[in-house]
Amino acid sequence: MDDALREILVRSRRVVFFGGAGVSTESGIPDFRSAEGLYRQESGVNYPPEEVMSRSFFLTHPEEFFAYYKTRLVHHDAQPNPAHRGLAHLESTGKLIAVVTQNIDGLHQKAGSKNVLELHGSVQRNYCVDCDKRYPLSFIIASAGVPTCESCSGIVRPDVVLYEEALDPSVWSRAVGTIAQADTLIVGGTSLAVYPAAGLLDFFAGSDLVLINKEPTPADRIATYAIQAPIGEVLGGLGELA
Repeated sequence: MDDALREILVRSRRVVFFGGAGVSTESGIPDFRSAEGLYRQESGVNYPPEEVMSRSFFLTHPEEFFAYYKTRLVHHDAQPNPAHRGLAHLESTGKLIAVVTQNIDGLHQKAGSKNVLELHGSVQRNYCVDCDKRYPLSFIIASAGVPTCESCSGIVRPDVVLYEEALDPSVWSRAVGTIAQADTLIVGGTSLAVYPAAGLLDFFAGSDLVLINKEPTPADRIATYAIQAPIGEVLGGLGELA
């Protein structure tokens, strides 16, 4: 493990991790804004990806929405990478009190993390827009075309935050409160370009801010320590901590 990061973690008592799409790229899930990201790829449905993943598009073009969603946003065979597993280990030591994630893939939980705050929801949870009946991801995958409720025939949609939708206020409040309690905040795999999520850094009042990203971020100048390296390479070393 990086010696400077080890020193920070040894003196820390309440660590929070805040992560973005870059945390899961090493699991084979593309991010959004890089050269290989989803926004640089053809959507396959004759609309730009940002439009396809909006609430208005979901309501007016559900067939095209699910065609894109199930082929580009759902990665049910993806497995946790060293970053996910390292964070789960850090939580098991009692130092990491929460993971705050912008990702919707559920890989933090799959790696063993318990206290995960999902700002943008999760592909693992789905519900009927009419009767609120809940469905697992396997139901979406097995459905042909637009998934419909077995009870009322309403559309079953993923419990993810689409463009034009607000974040869940209860999840946001918990994320703010948790970050405010931290003495160390590790931010990884995010360019800190998406708001309101990037604004969570404003609530951190602890001692050490650690940034891990392949490219520089706007917050590097205020960080205690900024690391430009693959996040799995850095956080995989967390397994060395007792």
